[in-house]
Amino acid sequence: MKKDNQIIIYKAKDGKTALEVRVEYVSIWLTQKQMADLFDKNSDTIGLHIRNIYKTGELRENATTEKNSVVQKEGKRNVKRKVIFYNLDMIISVGYRVNSKRGTQFRIWATDVLKQHLIQGYTINEKRLRQQSDKIRELQKTINYISRTAESIALTSDEALGLIKIISDYSHALKILDQYDYKDLKITNTSGKEKFRLTFENTLQMVKTLKEEFSNSDLFGRIRGNSLESSIVTIYQTYDKKQLYPSIEEKAANLLYFLIKNHPFVDGNKRIAASIFIWFLAGNKILYRNDGSKRIADNALVALCLLTAESKPSDKDVIVKVIINLINKMN
Repeated sequence: MKKDNQIIIYKAKDGKTALEVRVEYVSIWLTQKQMADLFDKNSDTIGLHIRNIYKTGELRENATTEKNSVVQKEGKRNVKRKVIFYNLDMIISVGYRVNSKRGTQFRIWATDVLKQHLIQGYTINEKRLRQQSDKIRELQKTINYISRTAESIALTSDEALGLIKIISDYSHALKILDQYDYKDLKITNTSGKEKFRLTFENTLQMVKTLKEEFSNSDLFGRIRGNSLESSIVTIYQTYDKKQLYPSIEEKAANLLYFLIKNHPFVDGNKRIAASIFIWFLAGNKILYRNDGSKRIADNALVALCLLTAESKPSDKDVIVKVIINLINKMN
């Protein structure tokens, strides 16, 4: 192990692969070939996943890569070449996509580490907590809320990161979760009339596109009953000529809730619900902040879908309000 740039040996559960994992700048770095060894896939497959991750905007290349000189043995010669290393964000994103037993083992390992850090509070900067003592009580409520969820379900590494993101990226969320505990959540700072309207027809086209892009399963996106159409119609319902969900955020939050809880598809309900949700936000020009950054982080979106799926029907109103408050103008 080096003093400045630490090297950690990660050994697969089957004992077949040992990797020298570089730890630098509070992250872990692997090459494409090392990821191929880690997940027991060929390098071309890993490269395809990396390109797709950049293509979809899930991660940015300049934020996740670093070139370093590495001495490689080529024939009888030792040759020094520039090699691209990828950080932990990319490793986890690839690990979430790759389909292999080794990938599953890695996710289980990563989840266990992340869950321990989350529940025990090791990821929280202690000095900052001492300086902001008024936040300790709210933060504790947040951790307790999340840990209860962690106990009831099996989290993947991405979902665990999503829960962490709610704490680290959304300071507003601390107040929301405190209001949740005291049943005092309110709908505020929402946008006006939507610019883009969802229909059953354009949603079907969206699902077809998702199926072609992300799934080889015949069951993925196959409609079950009429709950898909009902979910869409419901967000535009009116009473006494007034919309039940007048703002974009209210429509979006209820749409996500209905699509997840009503299970309108045989397979892929959460993935499709999340895709339609962000498609609706993007169509109505509120998915991104004025500076071009995402209003809701990828992993936070996963966490919201997870919390919605695991929530009780009696908690519907509060879950919807949580979603609204995490996509409103405060973020």
